[in-house]
Order: sequence, then structure tokens, then C-alpha cells
Amino acid sequence: MADNNDPIDFSLVIASSVHDMKNSVGMLLATVEGVMQDTPPENEEQAKRFNTLHYEASRINSELIQLLTIYRMQNQFLPVSIDQHFVIDILEDQVARNHLLLETGGIELALDCHENLHWYYDDDLMGSVVHNILVNCIRYTKSRIAISATIEDDCLVITIADNGPGYPDHMLENPSNMVEDAEVSQGNTHLGLYFAERIAARHKQKNRHGYIKLENGGALGGGIFKVVIP
Repeated sequence: MADNNDPIDFSLVIASSVHDMKNSVGMLLATVEGVMQDTPPENEEQAKRFNTLHYEASRINSELIQLLTIYRMQNQFLPVSIDQHFVIDILEDQVARNHLLLETGGIELALDCHENLHWYYDDDLMGSVVHNILVNCIRYTKSRIAISATIEDDCLVITIADNGPGYPDHMLENPSNMVEDAEVSQGNTHLGLYFAERIAARHKQKNRHGYIKLENGGALGGGIFKVVIP
């Protein structure tokens, strides 16, 4: 029989609540997508409202998934399943997942990845990283996003760029500093970057670890996010 005086594991309660909220927001997101498909916006103002509703639901869902994943990592029960995958599949999946956001936002997306390019990584975790950054780019871009994947210095480099305002200077100086536990605990979370950094670091090859990199400029002139996997 349980002792009623035992302290409550509040982190476990939060994790359970986050899991339930994630499922509810996922259902809400699916409903929003169904409404948008069944009754397309009739004018620009309706399109903006649909886009805002869809974006916010997608962002909340992504952040709940990230919180749950980070909790599992910190408690050592997040399995990392490294296997060989075709990179184009993960990129096309995330583009398809966000096609309504792209369409209603009038955003042009270019995808550059050789169909036979393959690498070793956790497909689900890397998919979450790409999804999160893509949703963030959809929020800040003016009209264009470019996604590419290449091999550089024996590493897979996935790049997501846009023609928005770019990253602030203090984030460019040391992106890893933006995702330390101290930053998260102070409310200035940059949760998406923290999540991406942690997931990248879980991918290792000999003495090399994955990492993220932020830049500004490039062909589109806005922010450039790179995740590098050895």
C-alpha cells in the first residue's frame, strides 16, 4: 500500500501532463488542417487567420514534444536508434507535414538533396529537429525557404535558410551558450535550439559529436541554421 506521505515526483506529473497535452494539441492540429482543406480561405484576411491558427497549434505541439524528449533524455530513458536512412526522405516528410503552413503563408520552398544521399542517424529525432526549425523559419521568413543536405568533412550537414531578418548577433556569437541549462532555467529558453543541440550531440562517431551552427546571409540573405552529424 502506498504511503500517502511520500513526496510527489513533480517532474513525473509534469511529464505525464505534457504527454496528455501533446496528444490533445495533436488532435486540434489535425482538426485545423481538416477545416483548412474542407473550407479553403476565401480572401487574404481569412488566409492570415488560418495560417496563424495553424502555426500556433503546430508550434505548441512541437514544443511539447521537445519538452517530453528532453525530460526523457535527462532521465536516461530516451532510446537513440541510429540506422542508415536516405536523407531526402526525412526532408520531404517534414516539408509535406508543413505544406499547409507553407501554402497559406505564400512561402516558396526549395529543396536540394540528392536522392541517393544516405547517412546514419535517428530518423525520428532528426525529423523533430528539422520540423522545429522549418516551423520557426515559416514564422520569420518574408517569402522563401531553402533546405539542403550535403556531406562536408565526413559529416552530414542539413541546412535550412530563409530570407527573413536573420539571427540576432548575440545568438551568432555562441549558439551553444544559448542552449545551456542555465538559460533554460531563466525563462529565456530558446527551447528549439536547446533541443536541436541536445539531439545533435547524441549522434557520435569515434571522438566527434554532432552540433548546430547559426549564420546569417547566404543566397537568401536571412538566417541559416545548420545541423552537423558525424
